[in-house]
Amino acid sequence: MHDAPLPDLVLYGRPGCHLCDETRGLLSALIEERLRAGLPAPTLLERNIEADPAWEQAFFTSIPVVELGDRRLELATSAAKLRRLLSDVLDA
Repeated sequence: MHDAPLPDLVLYGRPGCHLCDETRGLLSALIEERLRAGLPAPTLLERNIEADPAWEQAFFTSIPVVELGDRRLELATSAAKLRRLLSDVLDA
């Protein structure tokens, strides 16, 4: 096992985005699942795309967007895809 710090799990969204709310819930559940299993679990950071014009331009049509390390999922609403992203990046 390596001692490198885990990359942050970043959720790009905006207030009033129901899909973003659903994805936040999925990510929280997946992080809890990993912690219970003794697996490395990242810190979830949320970024409001309305706070940065570059984020808003880049992600407005594809939120929720989830980034972990150098990987990005757009329209990230699938629990299976989010679980695989966590596993691929953190368990390699």
